[in-house]
Amino acid sequence: MQKQYRVVLLALLSALICGSAAAVERIKVVALFTDKAMVEIDGVRRLLKAGASSPEGVKLISANARGALIEVDGRREQYRLGASYGGNFARAKAFEVRIARNPQGAFVTVGTINGRQVQMLVDTGATAVAMSEPEARRLGIRYRLNGKRSGVRTASGYARAYQVTLDQVQVGEIALRNIEAVVIEGDSPTQVLLGMSFLRQVEMDVGDAVLVLRDEP
Repeated sequence: MQKQYRVVLLALLSALICGSAAAVERIKVVALFTDKAMVEIDGVRRLLKAGASSPEGVKLISANARGALIEVDGRREQYRLGASYGGNFARAKAFEVRIARNPQGAFVTVGTINGRQVQMLVDTGATAVAMSEPEARRLGIRYRLNGKRSGVRTASGYARAYQVTLDQVQVGEIALRNIEAVVIEGDSPTQVLLGMSFLRQVEMDVGDAVLVLRDEP
């Protein structure tokens, strides 16, 4: 009798867990860490560790700076930072940013670096996001303290620089974390260069008048 009672109890618990997961309507990843993620589940934020489940039955399998592997109702999907999933948890559409060519023939856009607004020039010839010392100071980047001394070749020749890692670079809805950058000594470049350390992680479609950036969530 006692054994039969335990079987029934386990079945009820299992049904409750499955029912909770099935009742989840929307999931959004709002912060990512190594083997941890802050997940918003139907408006309620939960900090989950790898291998742990929320009271709603949402389980975090793994996480890093690029995304979180989450299991819902037995299905595992890769979730990107800021992406929102609902209903049957099909993947959201790709984020897309359209940048018009300016009268000088360049692609210039407004984005954010570490949450602070900045104007950026798309430069596929730059290996990393690049900026001048005054711009780095304005953005609050402690390049002399946290950066690594290096050098870069510019149109004017060799220049001293500092290698740094930016917490986040965002253009439109495309937000990428841990982006390599260089801070160049002096006042050049006059604009932040959106280089390949960001661009190689997205799809680019260059037209005569518009540059389209896409990032699969």
